[in-house]
Amino acid sequence: MTAVSALTVFAVSACDVASGSSETPKQPSALELLTSDPKGALQKTAEVTDRADSVTLMMLGTAGDEKISMQGVLDPGDPVKAEMTMANSRGTMNTVRMIGAVFYVEMPAESRASMGGKRWLRLDPTTDGDQAGLDLTRQFDDVDPTRQVKRLLATEGTRVVGQETVNGVVAVHYTVTTPVATYLGQLDAKLRAGVKKQMTTGGVREVTVDLWVDEQYRPRRAGLDMGAYGHLVTDYTDYGDAVPVETPPLAEIADLAELPKGIKGLTTGS
Repeated sequence: MTAVSALTVFAVSACDVASGSSETPKQPSALELLTSDPKGALQKTAEVTDRADSVTLMMLGTAGDEKISMQGVLDPGDPVKAEMTMANSRGTMNTVRMIGAVFYVEMPAESRASMGGKRWLRLDPTTDGDQAGLDLTRQFDDVDPTRQVKRLLATEGTRVVGQETVNGVVAVHYTVTTPVATYLGQLDAKLRAGVKKQMTTGGVREVTVDLWVDEQYRPRRAGLDMGAYGHLVTDYTDYGDAVPVETPPLAEIADLAELPKGIKGLTTGS
């Protein structure tokens, strides 16, 4: 009887091995991890995005009653660098370079004579506090993919909507809706008062942030819904090699203090 039992156990074990029950369990895919562990996935996304050499982006949206657009390339390194083409309320296209906290706005040819022939206007919100520079800071913050990921990480209640296709790429969609106070608390202190005033005037009480992340842990789309204050959608279409964004030649730069009052509106489209 003992011999028979031993043979039976051996036969069952052999069948288990043959059927593959001893194989290592299948590891979840990146998309499954993005869905099942949102916080861990977003932390990894922040790390991957921080290491990216560059990302190409296109933003479309509204600010009050006006349509706005921005497209170009951003290097999320330290310092953050970007070169964007922006359309202002007059339909004029401006090229804007950002290096760290400083902006260089390429002025229209017809405006340069009153600027001593200078081609670029330098704005430094950290020192001059001009509203034009603060507006640009907010717009660039709203399209920076790293900031969008960190905004979700810092907000309680982020949830997974599901898998969706964005520009032909499968991505996991995250969303969170927060009180205005939470959103304002994530802004630079210098931006906060102006944005709060505009949102209060528009009766905005909530802000919804959306983010789509692909299986390589790279943002593919970001959405920001601020009610009457505005709505932005930014598509990230390419992560590639570093793109040089350089400070314009010193001889071609005029500081904000040198800008005649009649031209100031050209910097932000006001």
